[in-house]
This record gives sequence, structure tokens and C-alpha cells, in this order.
Amino acid sequence: MVVMTLLCFLSRALQLARHSSSPLGRQLCSASANKPVLTLFTKKPCPLCDEAKEALEPYKRRFILQEVDITLPENSAWYEKYKYDIPVFHLNGKFLMKHQVDIQKFEDQLMKLESQNDGNQ
Repeated sequence: MVVMTLLCFLSRALQLARHSSSPLGRQLCSASANKPVLTLFTKKPCPLCDEAKEALEPYKRRFILQEVDITLPENSAWYEKYKYDIPVFHLNGKFLMKHQVDIQKFEDQLMKLESQNDGNQ
């Protein structure tokens, strides 16, 4: 429930920024709106998740990282699905990889999404 409330708040904030009279607000919104969302399914502690985030550090300006703690009650469905597989990554809502970061696969998919976004502008 908290995650949904936060997502609704962020969505509304982006909508307000998009329609802002401030050029900076519009620019920030359009830049973040075009970035892919990388979802990390994790729990605490998770040393493998920490290693995965370190491996992705050089790419952090190219995506938005969303962490989902599978141990929270509202994420019980994800817990049942991924309790033995974390870290698990989805890119824009689609499964990408698990257990460890496959940099080549990540880079390929990121570039594919970026080229699609470039074509849509």
C-alpha cells in the first residue's frame, strides 16, 4: 500500500512538472520520463544485490532504479515468486535477469530502449 501511494505521488509530481511553466521543471520531467525503469527485487540483507548495484553503477544515469523489498507484506506475491532467486531485475516491467548482473544483456536491452526513445522524440 505504501509503495502504491508513493508511486501515485511520484506520478502526480511528474504530471505537474510536465505542465509546469518552468523550463527546468519540464526539462527534468522529460529527461526522467524517457529513462527506462530498472526494478530490483531484493531484501535486507542481500550481499548479492549490493554487488549487482555496484556492477550497475557506471550506468546509473541511464535508468531509474526502483527497489522492491520482497519481504514487505504488500509484496508477498513477489516473495513467493523470487524468494530463492534474488537479485532479480525487470526492465520496464519485463523480466531481464536474476542471480547476478549480465552486463552484456543489460547493455543490449538498455541501448535498444534508448534507441526506441530517440525515435519517438
